[in-house]
Amino acid sequence: MNTRQKMAAGMAGVASMLWLGLTAAVTANQRRLVFNPTLRREVARPRSQGHRTRPVVLRAADGTRLSGWLMTPHLPGRHPAVLYFGGRSEEVSWVVRDAARLFPGMAVLAMNYRGYGASHGVPAEIHMVDDGRMLFDWLAASDHVDPQRIAVVGRSLGSGVAVQVAKARPAHAVVLVTPYDSILAIAKRRFRGMPIGYMLRHRFESIKYAPSLTAPTYVLRAASDDVVPHSHTDQLVARLARLCGDEVVPGSNHMNIPYLAATQERIAAFLTDRFRRPAPAAGMPAIGAPAAGTPAAGTPAAAAPATTITPAAGAGSVASAIVRSGAGALLPGNDAAAVSPSNSPPALPFRPAPSVAIE
Repeated sequence: MNTRQKMAAGMAGVASMLWLGLTAAVTANQRRLVFNPTLRREVARPRSQGHRTRPVVLRAADGTRLSGWLMTPHLPGRHPAVLYFGGRSEEVSWVVRDAARLFPGMAVLAMNYRGYGASHGVPAEIHMVDDGRMLFDWLAASDHVDPQRIAVVGRSLGSGVAVQVAKARPAHAVVLVTPYDSILAIAKRRFRGMPIGYMLRHRFESIKYAPSLTAPTYVLRAASDDVVPHSHTDQLVARLARLCGDEVVPGSNHMNIPYLAATQERIAAFLTDRFRRPAPAAGMPAIGAPAAGTPAAGTPAAAAPATTITPAAGAGSVASAIVRSGAGALLPGNDAAAVSPSNSPPALPFRPAPSVAIE
């Protein structure tokens, strides 16, 4: 072997070692590439102007504690409801502050994923989806909720959770904000030449479930999105079974889109319209008791009385365990900006509301 051949062989060996090292690094650190848990509340004292707001703590079957907020309209009776799933770096207290404009006259459950906010545990796709299904069941069993009118809303990473939950449960409607076809597809695009298909465990393959998603689905895209390119959204939209709308929010980017009035008004209008319609029929069993009452706009906030929520006896596994959970990033950046744009409603004066603990 001459000198040139030896040099070529040496360079090939170095390249192979680098490739193997990068592959090992991606495999070992994939959780950090997919998830970016935010612990600090975005809104220090979250409260909805149009809802009774209660902090909620749910204990999983494995002992993991999940924390978030339940918001219910002031008027008595059962109301349509929304289950919200946030983005990769999102702590969901801002949803409480903006709920009056986003979800008027609707009950809202916004819980932080495992490892996010005050929730314990470690994030993983399997936990997020499993938790999401259990949260849907718990919401359906609530005295404040019409179980036949529950919508699922997911943003960015959370769109992948929302799609899987809505496929497994009788969602009345689905809203997907800056959704993607799959994290696997995004990873393959960013790590070309690497065996991503064998390495990645948290795949969030929404495109697999889209054709069998029977709920009416509304998609909102950012005008400028360097996190989820429109090509990845296009792939998902082409497979959705019941696409009701696919809009670009003017002046939006991946980070500010949820805070913009244009986004919030679109979501509120779509859900209000869908909740006025009958629940989807085809093979979708209702959960819980029949509805009573219709959507109503919220009234000014007041301190909520002490409340204990007890899982319904007929809720199956909900009775014993309401939730079973708890650089080079694939979805880079902070999904929730540190300071929301000025057009978001300001945080209101805070009067403590009792926590709702399901142990």
